[in-house]
This record gives sequence, C-alpha cells and structure tokens, in this order.
Amino acid sequence: MAVDVQSILAFGFSIVLLSNSIEPRPQRGDFEFSVQPANNTPSARRDWSLEEGSWDGYEDEEDEACDEDNFTGKSRSSFSANTGRGFSFVDMFESVFSAVSNGIGSIVASIIGPEKISKARSARVNYKNYQLIRVYPDSESQVNELRELRDAEPEDIRFWTQPFYNKSTDLVVAPDLVSDLKTFLRERGIDFKILIPNLQKTIAHQNPRMSKEQREDLVTSQGHSMTWKRYHRYAEIVRYLEYLAFKYPNMVELITIGHSFEGQPIKMVKISTGPNKDGEAKPAVWIDAGMHAREWIGTAVATYIVSQLVERNSSYTKLLDNSDWMILPVANPDGYEFSHTGDRLWRKTRSNHGEDQDDSRLLRLVSHYARWFWGKCEGVDPNRNFGYHWGEMDEGGASSDPCHETYAGPHAFSEPETKAMADYILANKRNIRMYLTLHSYSQMWLVPWGYTYSKPSDYSELAGAAKKAINAISKIHGTDYQLGPSADLLYPTSGASDDWAKGVAGIKYAYTLELRDRGTYGFLLPASQIVPTSREIWAGIRTIARLVTCNT
Repeated sequence: MAVDVQSILAFGFSIVLLSNSIEPRPQRGDFEFSVQPANNTPSARRDWSLEEGSWDGYEDEEDEACDEDNFTGKSRSSFSANTGRGFSFVDMFESVFSAVSNGIGSIVASIIGPEKISKARSARVNYKNYQLIRVYPDSESQVNELRELRDAEPEDIRFWTQPFYNKSTDLVVAPDLVSDLKTFLRERGIDFKILIPNLQKTIAHQNPRMSKEQREDLVTSQGHSMTWKRYHRYAEIVRYLEYLAFKYPNMVELITIGHSFEGQPIKMVKISTGPNKDGEAKPAVWIDAGMHAREWIGTAVATYIVSQLVERNSSYTKLLDNSDWMILPVANPDGYEFSHTGDRLWRKTRSNHGEDQDDSRLLRLVSHYARWFWGKCEGVDPNRNFGYHWGEMDEGGASSDPCHETYAGPHAFSEPETKAMADYILANKRNIRMYLTLHSYSQMWLVPWGYTYSKPSDYSELAGAAKKAINAISKIHGTDYQLGPSADLLYPTSGASDDWAKGVAGIKYAYTLELRDRGTYGFLLPASQIVPTSREIWAGIRTIARLVTCNT
C-alpha cells in the first residue's frame, strides 16, 4: 500500500499544532482512575461492527441506520492569523488539514472499504455492562467529592441526578470505571447500591416489538397503530395526529409551529369544541413533552391525553366545554428520533453551533477538521435555552460547554425548536391559563422558580392547585408525587421553559411534571408502565385544569 509521505508529515505537524491548542477536560486529579483513553462519545463507547454495521439491543424493526455521526469532542484554538499578508498561515493550515483528511480517508477506505466506514459511523451507542449506581452522600464533603468526580469524568461517569446533601444521586458508569468507582466510594465512606447492572439489557427489553402484521391489524381495527403498550417513533406519532385531524375535523387542528434543526415538522395538536357560549375563545391548557429526547414516557403520556380528549371526548364533555387544549407531544423531534436510532440516552437537540461560536476563520477551520478525527459535540439542552435568566451558570444547572448535557446554547432561543414553542405561546398567551411540561424522572410536581431559591409571590396559589392534582394522582394507583419549587427539590435550572412561561409569557400556572419512576428504571421506564403512568397523570391534569379554567 502506497502512502503519501508528505501527507503523513503534514498530519504530524497538524497534530502538534492541535495538541498545543485544544483545551483539556478537567483532570482526574486524585481520583487515580485507571481508564482507557477517552473516545469522545456522549457517555458510551461506540461498539462498531464493521461487518454488520449494527449492534444488539434495539428492538424496533422500524429502526433505521442512523445517518448522523454521534461522536462528541471539543477543540478550541488560541491561534491568531493575519489575513492581510500575502502569505496566509490559515491557507497553509487549511491545505495541511485537507491533505491529512483526504490522505487518512483514502488510507482507511483502502483498508476497510467506504461502505464499512459509512456503517461504522452510523453505529449506535452500546451500553453493554454500563451500570446505573445510586449513591447516598451524607455530608457536604461527600457531596463535594461527587461534584469533583462529576467534573473530572464527564464522559465515563454520567450523573442522571445531581449530588446534594442528604439526597441520593444516580450515576451511569462505564464498564472500565465500575470497579474503580466502587473503590473510590468505599474509601470515602459513601454508601451506594446498583440499580441496573447492565443498561444494555434494560434498553433491549424496555420496548416490546411490534411486527408489520400487528401494525397493519391495528390500522384495520382502529384506524391507527398507536397502542400505549409500547413507545412509538416520531413518524408514527405524526401519522396518528394526522388521523385524528382527518377523522375529527371539527375538533382537532394539527398545526406545524416550526421545523427542527434537521428540518422535521414540529407538530402541535389543538383540541377545541369551538368558542364558549358567548362566542369567545375558551381558556386553554398547554402541554408539551419530549423536550429531552430520552424521556420517552412524557411523549407517551401526552399522546394518551390527546387520545382521551379526542377519541373519548364524550367522557369529557364538560371539560371540553370549558377549555381548549394545545398539546405538543414531541418538542424535540430530532433528539427523540436519535434516541431511537443512535443513542437511547441522548438528551439534547441535534444542532451544531460550532461555527456560530468561532469568530475567526482559523478557529472554524480547526473545528471543521477536528470533527473529522474526533467527532463533534452536537445539541443544546432545550430546557436551558429559553430566554428567561438564560445562561446563569453559577447556580443555574446549565453549562457553557457544548459537550455538556446541560449546554445552554450560544444564546437564548438558539434552537428552532424552542423558538417555535415560544413564538406560538406568545402569540396565544392571552388564552393560555396553564403551562405544563412533561419530563422524567423523580415523581415530582415542580413549581417555579427554577433559576433561584426565591419563590414567586403567588407561590401558595400555585402550590395549592398542584396539591389537589397530586391528591388525584395518588387516588389512581397510590403513586406519591413530591410538590415544591424546582430549585429546592431538584437543583437550580436557568433558562427553563416553565420559568419563561411564567416570567415572560405571563402564564400564572406554570409547572414541570417529573413523571415515573424514582430511579428503579430512571429514563428506561418499561412500556408496561405507560398506561398506569398516563392514567394517574391524566387524573391530576384534569383536576387542576378544572380549577384553572373556571372551577367546573
């Protein structure tokens, strides 16, 4: 095999330059964990099968090979260039990187073939032998130890809940670090237990299969393939909403409020039986779900509520006589799809703002080619992207690091998904009486504010109404929900949608619901719990909706 020596030399030169300019991750310091080199994936290694281009664990026969590259990485440069001179260092740098990328690409392709490269890049994240571990810090020093650990191991130890005094913390730990982490915890006297010993097995069994024949039988018998006995893909959800709009044209309006970063339509369903008896628009309830891609149960509950209001509307005549409903089942369609096809635990959107943030041509160049080698950090946390106390990093549970799960974005409403939501809500805020956003997990009914430990002046009213909803939830299956401010029960969150809905849109009753469970499955709640979760939440929402929209 012939190798271009100049390309190899250029490659070495470029690596030296990059090694002096890339900002490192926080160091492990005193943790002394013995691990393999970081591979820059978002919490899990790529388990590539070059022969098959697939991996075990995803159950849906409709899942297609992921077209996106899910590598993550972060590269920054301190170089500066003088573009006014006849000789341009940037041009030379671009030529070097072009030669390297083309040369290495040709070499790799000649070894394994271009088709297998494509398959390798589209491989899904495999969580085989990753463990979900719950730890119990009982002192501030132990909390600080965990926070330092969180900052030192951002890829190999993922915090599903944040460390706080006298609160349990859930961690997803890579196989290479499981033993070292347990030693670390024992040496510091931090109690822990294993909730899930192998995440991949839980993922594989979370969602039952549905054959093509079963899907066709459902369409024949009921007109659509939605079941609430499994989690559905975005296209199937949209088809269901289209079916409802077609069958119930006097009641259902399907509205495209915008498009995602990848161009998917963001579909919201408005359910209304028309104006009130005075000919005026009725007070409305807004519900969104699926803002965080991996939180499938929220989307399932939202579609269940749609089905109840529309397909069983005769059971809710009085409720519909007094209120309209605006329901957005999937607020983050790109991320939701990617959680089905690429990384089950993906949280953010799928945008890429690397070039938006790099002011110089050289930085954009380094970023472009660095992604070829190390991948890219994609996505923004949509629930940190709303324009109310956006970007308050100190205590706000948000990050300025594009690779972090709580990355707030380069600016407020940088994501087309959050901007579409905000634009529609602002255009209709006069009629919207209550804002509800469905998330998971923890079983909490959260009241603003999230960005501060202070409470709004009408907190007692908001909490009083929510308490009645929680009581209604408990009557269905006995499930307990905690009630309180976001900052107190979870952690401070700046740029969150419920704070924005109350603080900017002026919607008095604004809440975040953290659905089942309390950590046994976490984000991997089995499909068998969709119906019981939906039934109890619908009971709670009906109760508070009656209070908010005229006390019926």
